[in-house]
Amino acid sequence: MKSFRTYNLTPETRKRNWHVVDAEGEILGRLATRIAAILRGKDKPEFTPHVDSGDFVIVVNADKIKTTGRKLDKKIYYRHTGYPGGLKETSLRTLLQHKPERAIYYAVKGMLPKNKLSKAQLKKLKVYAGSEHPHQAQQPRTLQP
Repeated sequence: MKSFRTYNLTPETRKRNWHVVDAEGEILGRLATRIAAILRGKDKPEFTPHVDSGDFVIVVNADKIKTTGRKLDKKIYYRHTGYPGGLKETSLRTLLQHKPERAIYYAVKGMLPKNKLSKAQLKKLKVYAGSEHPHQAQQPRTLQP
């Protein structure tokens, strides 16, 4: 009888890569699911749920993202200032006009698990509105759809 050993990834044995994703013409939710899977490391065969084994993701052209249906006016983002009556709301259309990076950030954040690892995984997400990014030194690979 052959015995099998369980392999667990450790922070010392993980390898991190850099990926570039072009968001031009992509649908927001579908792009966010792909990004969340890469940030968690679910695309790797050595995926371990309790270890941050994901890669870095650079998203360019965030201002050219698309949505389906009437989400531009119906989707509302809420935040509170901390003062009485301080509930602020912003539609997706307004968010894309002023801070298009935040729309992708919020979509990916909602798709990550709500635990202590999600903060570390979100730090590996770099989103830029234009087509330029300052991470050429890391030699990122282009991720195809």
